[in-house]
Amino acid sequence: MSTESHSDRTYNQIVNAWCMYDWANSAFATTILAAVLPVYYSQVAGATLPSEARATAYWSTGVSLSLFIAAILSPILGTVSDVMRGKKRFLALFVGLGVIGTGLLVLVDTGDWLLASILFLFGRLGFTAANVFYDALLPHVAKAEDQDRVSTRGYAMGYLGGGLLLAINVVMIQVLPGTWGPRLSFLSVAVWWAVFSIPIFTRVPEPPAATASLIPGENVVTVSFRRLLETLADIRQYSELFKYLLAFLIYNDGIGTIISVSAIYGAELGFGSVELILALLLVQFVGIPFSLIFGRLPSQDEKRRPLFLALIVFNLVAMPLVGIAGARALPGEITGAPLPPYTTTLDAVGEGTYPVTSDALTCEGAWRTETIPAENLGADADVTYITTTEPGARCDLVFNGQKVELTYSTGPNHGIWAIEVDGRPLLDEDTGRPLTIDGYNRTVRYGVRRSVQAEQPGRHTLILINTGDQDPGSQGTVTALAQVKILPPIRKSNLGAIIGIIVGVEVVGVLFALLLGKPLFSGLVETLDTRRSIILSLIVYAVIAVWGYFLNSVIEFWLLAWMVSIVQGGSQALSRSLYASMSPAAKSGEFFGLYGVMEKFSAIVGPLLFAAAAAAFDSSRPAVLSLIVLFLIGIFLLTRVNVEEGRRVAREEDAALLGTG
Repeated sequence: MSTESHSDRTYNQIVNAWCMYDWANSAFATTILAAVLPVYYSQVAGATLPSEARATAYWSTGVSLSLFIAAILSPILGTVSDVMRGKKRFLALFVGLGVIGTGLLVLVDTGDWLLASILFLFGRLGFTAANVFYDALLPHVAKAEDQDRVSTRGYAMGYLGGGLLLAINVVMIQVLPGTWGPRLSFLSVAVWWAVFSIPIFTRVPEPPAATASLIPGENVVTVSFRRLLETLADIRQYSELFKYLLAFLIYNDGIGTIISVSAIYGAELGFGSVELILALLLVQFVGIPFSLIFGRLPSQDEKRRPLFLALIVFNLVAMPLVGIAGARALPGEITGAPLPPYTTTLDAVGEGTYPVTSDALTCEGAWRTETIPAENLGADADVTYITTTEPGARCDLVFNGQKVELTYSTGPNHGIWAIEVDGRPLLDEDTGRPLTIDGYNRTVRYGVRRSVQAEQPGRHTLILINTGDQDPGSQGTVTALAQVKILPPIRKSNLGAIIGIIVGVEVVGVLFALLLGKPLFSGLVETLDTRRSIILSLIVYAVIAVWGYFLNSVIEFWLLAWMVSIVQGGSQALSRSLYASMSPAAKSGEFFGLYGVMEKFSAIVGPLLFAAAAAAFDSSRPAVLSLIVLFLIGIFLLTRVNVEEGRRVAREEDAALLGTG
């Protein structure tokens, strides 16, 4: 059914129903993929695995496997959905698969890593495959002139829906006891996804099938495979589209990598979990208006285009300047800039890592040494532990600093040990009771980490004592320690002041756009079409990659997150709509299946490039900077794409298959 045949009211209802699915499934992206399940898998579901590294490896394997399966199935099922008129049917199938897999994560508790892996595989496969059929509906839902606007509206809805449920889930995790907060958060994602998917099934009509491809005596699967192979064999016919796909693969590698490693990079720089979670929420909510702004940049009917372009260019220049200047001019207590490192003194060790074999630790009692092979740890080298079962056995560390990270092992025969600082029990902030570490676990696990913190920085004595007590389930009183790490000074920042600075910059930016937008940018904005708007977003990403290499303060991290939120939704939404405009609507399932394959490779290749650069330089900073290569190559390849030629080929293909012009 053609979009032109609908009344304006019906058309808007269909568009809104399609956009609502982004609201529905983005909860999976935020809570399951980004914020909650990865940590829950490592700390709870994988608690019985030998190490956190092993849990991370299993998690990464599940992610890669789900992406690989989806990459194989997407173009095949997409083509079948074109031939048999089944896009909504396949969408419903994979939404159901994803919802069930996600909802059953509520059953995952301590040690259930295999169950979590299987359910996540189904959930991620459902999420990824359903997106193929959702995206394939875009050219049937939106008029050609509306596709940029509708695509970006969908992303804006996704940011809002995913951000709202993530905020609710964070509160649930803080309030509910034990593991119930995360587990019920997983269930809430499934319910959210299912309920808000209803409009797309009830309001959006099923597009027509490309029945011209059917030959008497052949079944739909045979026709689908034949047509897919013909498309791949006749790449010359779709040369502009495939040139665009190559550009998309490369620049989306960079975008996907920035999204996936931003939290890890922030943690490596020493930013607190509160700052990181709030920065993620900042990107979610700020992305809403800027996604809509990017959707209107290519529209010739939009009168405010010069103002929008002025605001984007202002942010491109002002955010790095304000962030860099603020980090150097304002007090570190406001900006979160690094404080001077703790140094070693005559009688105390400073910032650094101290294995149990070093002279920094002084141990009393019957301790024995045990070396754990690297293959048991999922590590690069063997690690030495010291263990004791003697009540009262202790290890002392005299250090200069404030926060200390302990690395130890847990197991079925491990007991409870006390922690003292300067001869006094360290108190739990929540209960006010003496802090202890319960080493009991159903299976042996190495590399467990726990941080403890003195009230003030300075010279302290950390004392670890085997109490001789044990958990009711424990079979012994073993205490096992591998190393002690004196962490860098705790960054201090004033998020209220930082947000105030951001708001102030945006107020100036809005005034700049209102006063100078038309005089300065009216001519330039007329040159912006969808392709050039994507290039503009990639220029912003290139600046982000360069700034990311140098940034070293909370204020810079937040202003950088603001810049990411400006382009993240718009770049991806316009990429989707540009691809839709160059794809035959009659083959939208097939072509968005191929588009999905490129997205899957982006999720694999980009992080591998980042990891290789980080390993080569032993730092994530050069790895962040290396992403600029992907953006520059992507920009160059985009300039080589003849969009109008690609659209002409798509129209001719539709005319041949559906009898439309």
